[in-house]
Amino acid sequence: MPVSSLTHRHLFAKKEVQITTFGTIGRIELNMRICVIDGQGGGIGSVIIKKLKEVFEESVEIIALGTNGIATAQMLKAKANRGASGENAIVHTVADADIIIGPLAIVLAHAMMGEVTPRIAEAVAASRAKKFLIPLTQEKVEIVGMSSTPLPPLIETLIEKHLKESIEKDV
Repeated sequence: MPVSSLTHRHLFAKKEVQITTFGTIGRIELNMRICVIDGQGGGIGSVIIKKLKEVFEESVEIIALGTNGIATAQMLKAKANRGASGENAIVHTVADADIIIGPLAIVLAHAMMGEVTPRIAEAVAASRAKKFLIPLTQEKVEIVGMSSTPLPPLIETLIEKHLKESIEKDV
């Protein structure tokens, strides 16, 4: 192979890249990066992370992004790989995400009692990552045509019907 060649081979939920440099072949494995964003007490994010860990174990990297330290701490207790808090951390991290998961409020400026800033909402919406938004909100926003479904079945649907398919497409 030429010195500058680059080949791709994908594994389930992992991207495996072979790089040839000066005749030496090295291997770099990059887990799919899933950012889970939540605010206030971090309850929704924690439930999502627990289920993601149960289903995907360590085959994906889960980053907990809290609009405040309490939300981040709760998501880290749920076994996220890493976590960060606040506007700048969220804006910076979602730019490199493969998937973003969170309540609908993460794309609504001033939602979660003002915890979602306009910069956060814009960064999430503008990110190249695929977004999976849970239709739960305390804001005065109603999604017409959506039935009122409790959180556990929503997370089950997220993983079984959407996330597994999305990750497998990337294989």
